Amino acid sequence: MDFGRSETGPANSEQDLVALKILIAGGFGVGKTTLVGAVSEIRPLRTEEALSAAGRPVDDTTGVEQKKTTTVAMDFGRITLREGLVLYLFGTPGQDRFWFLWDELATGALGAVVLADTRRLEDCFAAVDYFERRGIPFAVGVNCFEGARTFPPQAVRDALDLSDSVPVVLCDARDRESTKEVLISVVEHALEASVRRRTPEPSAP
Repeated sequence: MDFGRSETGPANSEQDLVALKILIAGGFGVGKTTLVGAVSEIRPLRTEEALSAAGRPVDDTTGVEQKKTTTVAMDFGRITLREGLVLYLFGTPGQDRFWFLWDELATGALGAVVLADTRRLEDCFAAVDYFERRGIPFAVGVNCFEGARTFPPQAVRDALDLSDSVPVVLCDARDRESTKEVLISVVEHALEASVRRRTPEPSAP
């Protein structure tokens, strides 16, 4: 699937449809499937399987003991931010053994959301490192679980050692409007990064 400007639509359309690919990443049980389902305007595609006894030695369910299923390939959803601008959302699997899928899912992505749970913040380190090493713009969405202590965005930024340019947004992955704010932040961040890359450095005197 190619992402960018589409030639489909009415011939007299004032603007072409722009389709952008956004990844939703993060640790196991952080709420990626919930976020995609909450915000998608279509019935989301899910590739979930029940957690099995065979996976217990490798799937750390500490803090998410109630979780009964896991994403084994991807979640897929779609949301229209405004007329002519559509986001295709690809939720990545959280466990290490499925990370071979990440490179394929990341192809053509404008940016990513790293979903974080402050009770298990270390679970999102790998996703942050993945996008930093590949130069893919990302925002951190802090999923505020009920009963969990809430930290200010700057405290999360410091804990993850993020640059000041990376957006950190508190959110509720179950709430459509809340997750939209996270998606808007990553699109704006990615577009700003694109402009910076295209702007030539001033020549030395």
